[in-house]
Amino acid sequence: METMRIVSVIGSRPIGLLLVVSAPALAGAQQVRVGGEVRPRYEFRDSAPAPSQDFTSMRVRAELSATLERGVGALVQIQDVRLWGEEPSTIADSRNDDIGLHQGWAEIKIGSTPAWNVRAGRQEITFAEERLVGTLDWNQHGRAFDGLRAAVRGGFGSLDVFGVRLADATAPSVPHDADFGGAYAQLAGVSGNKLDAYVLHIRVADVGTQETTIGGRLFGKHGVGEYRLEGAYQVGERSNRDLEAFLLAAQLTAALAQNRARVTLWYDYLSGSTTPGTGTDNAFSTLFATNHKFYGIADVFTDIPAHTGGHGLQDAALKLALVPVTNLQLAIDGHAFRVAHQGTLASARLGEELDAVATYPYSANLVAAGGVAWVLGGPALESLNRLQGDLTWVYVTFDVKF
Repeated sequence: METMRIVSVIGSRPIGLLLVVSAPALAGAQQVRVGGEVRPRYEFRDSAPAPSQDFTSMRVRAELSATLERGVGALVQIQDVRLWGEEPSTIADSRNDDIGLHQGWAEIKIGSTPAWNVRAGRQEITFAEERLVGTLDWNQHGRAFDGLRAAVRGGFGSLDVFGVRLADATAPSVPHDADFGGAYAQLAGVSGNKLDAYVLHIRVADVGTQETTIGGRLFGKHGVGEYRLEGAYQVGERSNRDLEAFLLAAQLTAALAQNRARVTLWYDYLSGSTTPGTGTDNAFSTLFATNHKFYGIADVFTDIPAHTGGHGLQDAALKLALVPVTNLQLAIDGHAFRVAHQGTLASARLGEELDAVATYPYSANLVAAGGVAWVLGGPALESLNRLQGDLTWVYVTFDVKF
């Protein structure tokens, strides 16, 4: 409560806040680092018949990290996210409530081979490509969890075990307790490949939700080719209905022109229900994924299964990555989206999306990027009230980290 009082007083000076809150620890720290980020992003969205929109959002973060004696460490990261022009006055800041704690954790590291680590507090958690658990960094707010995470890393790979509190009914206006936890193992040297295996579990009290996700991911590189195969199965109960759902995903990438070009073939299948809302729930959930990385940058499918109406998703994609000149990276992706189970929908066609993104690291601290997405909406998207017609979306962003 005292920390929140300090936030309201200091307002838009998060670096000053970090120094005030953390000053007593500085004298005993072996290493202290002050850092931050400023990331403005302009977006234009045109989706008829709705009127076009353009706006600039901005994320500002300030952080203080400390490495203390005997492997003890800590991080405090404050952020503010807002739209340019949302303040009601240019001379008064009345939106200090936009400033909050993104991360705040303490940890202890023990040993070196293997290395053990235990972290407690508000923290980002991400595994592999963020298919099921990720930071959602594209979103200006990002994602962080409140809880515990323990990890061991060595020559075998790594094992993470975690448990976080998603919701606590003790807090005002929170109706139910909710928890998320599990284990994620990354095994190195499996016949020249790498294997991930994981078990993830969500519990929401009083609403009949106890769902478990069991999966694995095999990936590797042979010559100029790379591959990834992944499968996951969900079982249990979701909102008092039996749950049986699955995901199958495959990716094959070939490097060309001395690795200055890469071509990727991609296919994802997320199961769905023939008649959503009745019988067994067969709709696969992507949990806390960063779907922006997988299902098109226009973010038509950020919440699955909600954004597919429980009908599942098929994504067949062709991706091309180029480095035409030093540091300039170009990516062109084409997606064809279909539901997994048409059910009562008039068509299985959700639509097609073409994305083009350019990324240029101007320096070690500044990365500039811009992109455009064209979405050709299909009958299924219209039936699900996700998109009426076609969509054009453009963005330009500058990310400064220090």
